[in-house]
Amino acid sequence: MSAVLQTVALLALYVALEWLSFLHEHNELPVTPWNPGLGVLFAMIVLRGWPMGLVLFAGVVLAQSIVVRSELPLTATVAMGAAVAATYSGVAMLARGKLQLGPELLRTRDVLILVMAGVAGAVAVSLQLGLVLLSIRHFQLNDIASTSVPLILGDAIGIAVVTPLVLRAGHYRVLPGSLSAAFGLEVSGLCAAIALALLLVVQSPGLPGQGIFYLLFVPVVIAAVRYGMDGACAALALTQLGLVTLLHWYGFELSRFTDYQVLMLVLTVTGLVVGGLVSERTASAREAEAARQMLHNLETQSARRERLNLASGMAAALAHEINQPMTAARALARSVQELMRAPVADAPRIERNLASMVNQIDHASEVVKRMREFVRRGEPHVSTLDIQQVLGEALSLVEPLVRSRRIRIEVEAAAGLPPIFGDRVQVQQVVINLVKNAFDSICESAISEGRIVVSARAGEDGHSVEIAVRDNGPGVAAGPFAALFEPLNTSRDEGLGLGLSICKSIVQAHGGKIWLSSSEPGRTEFRFTLPAQGHSISKGAVPAR
Repeated sequence: MSAVLQTVALLALYVALEWLSFLHEHNELPVTPWNPGLGVLFAMIVLRGWPMGLVLFAGVVLAQSIVVRSELPLTATVAMGAAVAATYSGVAMLARGKLQLGPELLRTRDVLILVMAGVAGAVAVSLQLGLVLLSIRHFQLNDIASTSVPLILGDAIGIAVVTPLVLRAGHYRVLPGSLSAAFGLEVSGLCAAIALALLLVVQSPGLPGQGIFYLLFVPVVIAAVRYGMDGACAALALTQLGLVTLLHWYGFELSRFTDYQVLMLVLTVTGLVVGGLVSERTASAREAEAARQMLHNLETQSARRERLNLASGMAAALAHEINQPMTAARALARSVQELMRAPVADAPRIERNLASMVNQIDHASEVVKRMREFVRRGEPHVSTLDIQQVLGEALSLVEPLVRSRRIRIEVEAAAGLPPIFGDRVQVQQVVINLVKNAFDSICESAISEGRIVVSARAGEDGHSVEIAVRDNGPGVAAGPFAALFEPLNTSRDEGLGLGLSICKSIVQAHGGKIWLSSSEPGRTEFRFTLPAQGHSISKGAVPAR
């Protein structure tokens, strides 16, 4: 649709809404419980800027001529249109610019800014219109109060009800279960509650009717709590439309429906604030979940990067470890060739050599398989684990690197340890990280007889397994030891500071804990516990990988 057609459509919509909502005329001014046309164009000014104020100006002038059929001089009508357009355009642009009104209305402050802007604009417009009518002697000074109050309330309610509805129109989304029977039943119930409350309100004379008016708060607040700002906007629009229709149907006088305008404004502000709070909380929860997922992804990437760094550091030693069985397998194959060329083949010896060759190749293949699984593991795979087997597989990966620097590594695993429930590769990564830290510490201190001891025993509580990695390196410098497990905390220039942080994340995800048991030179020891199977406090929850 072209800009010209959009402008004409908005102008026609404004005049049509003025005609539908027009109930009373007082001193050549339309007095109505709300002003929906103003609410539509105020929203358009917020969205598209001051040019929409020109549409509002033309709409006011046309409405005065077509709907009110005013007998005021043309200059007065133009002055009134200019006052309305300039004031609301200025207020809208101020709210959007200086006060940073978010047109999505996802924050409570945006709702409050919108309501206050509507009230401030309505007060300013009412005073200006009064001055225009006074200047042409069409207005008496005592007429200002009787006309201004309903005019202010009508404009403020129109902005408070319709403007959020228009602003949210571009952000509506299909609600979960919106096509279900339960959703339809709930919406029907809320509509029926609003209709029943409205009938009780308009059929109750005097103050009792105003007291019953507060029944409308129940369905409106329920809609706001259930569906946030969108639910509040829809419920308020239905309520205001129904009330205006009934007031017109029963022919209420100006003095009577002014009382209802005040209650309508209170209801509108309440519904919008509740809807804003619910939408803000929902948005915050959505952002928190997105941040949690992002953190989880970063932890996943960091854990894999750390495994790649470990694999890179162990590559040379692993190449040597694989080369040994491959060299032996080659020698055995040559031997089999020679035996088969002999005049009389020694079948038993050939069979033994072939079996040994297969064993050597299987050993090399197992080393490669473990390294590939360690590096490439993606999603966690939890299962029942034998801690002694896990330690053995982990040390088989790191042992060649340690031995290459003539550092002795020992395993002290108590017999009869209970099984644990977790991810094999992740638990191995914790052990390898701690052994690699011990290895680096010993290498940097140039200790001639380095020694690393990996031990496992039953936890003191009887429901866990405790693993310790001890080395005879230079120890850990004094300081806040808890900071050792924070990301990016490292004492080595080439380090990333992620190793201990990843260890902590993995251990905690398994329901255990990790700590520095000893920082003394010659006896540095890190320990961590893993709950035995059946005692994990985070069953199946192993997010780090």
